[in-house]
Amino acid sequence: MKPSITKTTCCAALVASALATLFSVPAVASSHREAPFITSMPKVDGTDLYLFRSYEANRAAYTTIIANYAPLQDAYGGPNYFAMDTDALYEIHINNNGNGKEQLTYQFRFNNTNKDTQLTVGGKKVSIPLVVNGGAITAPNAAGANIRETYTVTLVTGDRRTGTKAAITNAAGGSATFEKPLDNIGNKSIPDYAAYAAQHVVSINIPGCALPGKMFVGQRKDPFVVNLGETFDLINIKAPATAFDPNAERAAHDDLADKNVTSIELEIPTVCLTNGTEPVIGAWTTASVRQGRLINPTPNSSKAAKQGGAWTQVSRLGAPLVNEVVIGLKDKDQFNHSMPSGDAQFIDYVTNPTLPALVEILFGSAGVKAPTNFPRNDLVAAFLTGVQGVNQPANVVGSEMLRLNTSTAVTAPAAQKRLGVIGGDNAGFPNGRRPGDDVVDIALRVVMGRLCKLSIGCVPGDAPSGDIDFTDGAFVDATFFDNAFPYLKTPIAGSLKH
Repeated sequence: MKPSITKTTCCAALVASALATLFSVPAVASSHREAPFITSMPKVDGTDLYLFRSYEANRAAYTTIIANYAPLQDAYGGPNYFAMDTDALYEIHINNNGNGKEQLTYQFRFNNTNKDTQLTVGGKKVSIPLVVNGGAITAPNAAGANIRETYTVTLVTGDRRTGTKAAITNAAGGSATFEKPLDNIGNKSIPDYAAYAAQHVVSINIPGCALPGKMFVGQRKDPFVVNLGETFDLINIKAPATAFDPNAERAAHDDLADKNVTSIELEIPTVCLTNGTEPVIGAWTTASVRQGRLINPTPNSSKAAKQGGAWTQVSRLGAPLVNEVVIGLKDKDQFNHSMPSGDAQFIDYVTNPTLPALVEILFGSAGVKAPTNFPRNDLVAAFLTGVQGVNQPANVVGSEMLRLNTSTAVTAPAAQKRLGVIGGDNAGFPNGRRPGDDVVDIALRVVMGRLCKLSIGCVPGDAPSGDIDFTDGAFVDATFFDNAFPYLKTPIAGSLKH
């Protein structure tokens, strides 16, 4: 008999199991090219979401949110590189009362200006084919840039389409238009990219918030670490050891080691994200495009297409890996079109996850057994409702999103444990997500019963493999990142010669 869909169990068992499934061994690149339709629109493909109390010195009263887009960027990907979609709407949603719906939404829109630098060649002025025109770039909107990319940000209070809207502005001067840095073309075009990008970190005024926040939008080194190719090749990695093997956790290649990504980063005073009584907030990010598109409307149009109609959501991301390895292929696009409040439609994928069973099939000869406690309430607690006493809102409605208890003390970078909550660090995943949290290893262990072993959501007997330290062999921890906003590392340069 199919379980009833109550307000807590619905999405709970649903995405929890989904997250469960997703967190079995084949869990990989968090959300890179995870659904058929989004592969054709890489500029609006959300890859990872991070949500954590800021651990920069003297910033513990702030919460950092990072939404990454446009996956698998090769640093040398010129001449156009990786500008954001000017016809898209990028959003970060905040739920602060546990009801599965947004109460705050930060909306980002982008604009590109072609400065059309021309050279006189044989007596004729001819447009150059590059985004730089020969001069070194050291500051925002420098003379050497042939392209200027800017963006605006709107805070919506209430429903994302019908709520109250107000512009976020630069605390220095009040402008509502912000500069986005060019991508890291190379050391000749941009001699000191770190210093150049740092000039695009801005202090912002947030409507209704008494304290300023910070913001950065631009290219970063992709922070996600995963043994991608071998994992998807029927988990073509060494069988998990029944005894702890420290070498196994660093045995594999990180397939994203040479990739960049585009980051949308906010650091917001925590009091301006919570509702004043509930300390737990949830977050997810989406991207939408217009319903209609007319290609090449006129030969000399400033854009290759005209857009029209209502916004249509094409990308969605909360907790890592859900759509990639939990949702069935036929419903991956539908998941990207949906909101957390509608997650009941995916219940079958999460109450009876297939990936743990696949792990058992592939590694059964090594003593691996999948948990048999159905529905997987341990995963519901971890990924859909939050873990009671850790990050579960008082009046939670089961729905898939990344949840953070903002009252949990910050863990200093040197003391952070990459396995988060199951490693004894309650400031880490699944209580939010920090850049140094190894979500693949955490997910693998949780989906195979680690929470059952800890008597969370089930009994220890339901987790025959709960002691096994599953790993994809691609290591990450807090030392991979900076200890201050925007935290993520400088992107890889397209050329290192100069």
